[in-house]
Amino acid sequence: MTHPAGPPYPGGPPPAPAVCVRHPDRSTGLTCTRCERPACPECLREASVGYQCVDCVGRPVRPGRRGTTVAGAAPGGRPVVVPTLIGLNTAIFLLTVVQAGSVNGNAAAPLFDEWALVPTLVQTGEWWRVLTGGFLHIGPIHLLFNMLALWVLGRDMEIVLGRGRFLAVYLISLLGGSAAVMVFSAPNQAVAGASGAVFGLMGGLAVVLRRLRAPAGQVVGLIAVNLVISVVIPGISLIGHLGGLVVGAAVTAALVYAPARNRTAVQAAALTGLTVLLLLLIAVTGLR
Repeated sequence: MTHPAGPPYPGGPPPAPAVCVRHPDRSTGLTCTRCERPACPECLREASVGYQCVDCVGRPVRPGRRGTTVAGAAPGGRPVVVPTLIGLNTAIFLLTVVQAGSVNGNAAAPLFDEWALVPTLVQTGEWWRVLTGGFLHIGPIHLLFNMLALWVLGRDMEIVLGRGRFLAVYLISLLGGSAAVMVFSAPNQAVAGASGAVFGLMGGLAVVLRRLRAPAGQVVGLIAVNLVISVVIPGISLIGHLGGLVVGAAVTAALVYAPARNRTAVQAAALTGLTVLLLLLIAVTGLR
């Protein structure tokens, strides 16, 4: 039993066989893995992945353009600077504990005499104190609160800014807090702690959220609560906190609002300018 004869090609005529782009008289079922054009075996060359036509083999590969964060950093990656800073601060704290022979009384360690920020001593030439004072902590509670804040605030900030830019924000904020202490605090008052740098991260995070048009209410509330604590609890340098907060916000703004064109050069110039301004302010204070 047979069926009635139908059209020779029920789905329509078959497509014409592909021909080599360099040899139109040669049909081929092969294609270049790069440009996907049909090519005969003579016109294909083995590549790292599949086969490429002779035209693509001699053409340089153009890497795809990778996206960047608002600060120009490569996206992704794990925080490295934050745990390093936490480890460094903790190691210095343990050293002072060993020197003083006491956990809560570690401020009696000789390292405090050599590193703590004392405006009068900075004025006499011990300039390193404007940075080293930010790596000393008085007692474990002081260390714990600052390192916890650094961990919570710093992880996201480092990812957004990139490692180098984040470290710059941290150190320049620390310098800003020291500059404020130099200008407004008593000449013989000793100051220690990473709080100036941590407040700089608070101000910086508020700027980043505003740049991303994300809600910043929680960060602003956190800043307000910590400023109140700085006023209520005696022995805390409110001046140093305010200095770090303002400078950290300014440094971060210079990073995330820099124009896309020549961004790195503009950022470097801004950070250098802010650092020089703070150093000049410290130097002028030392001449009083």
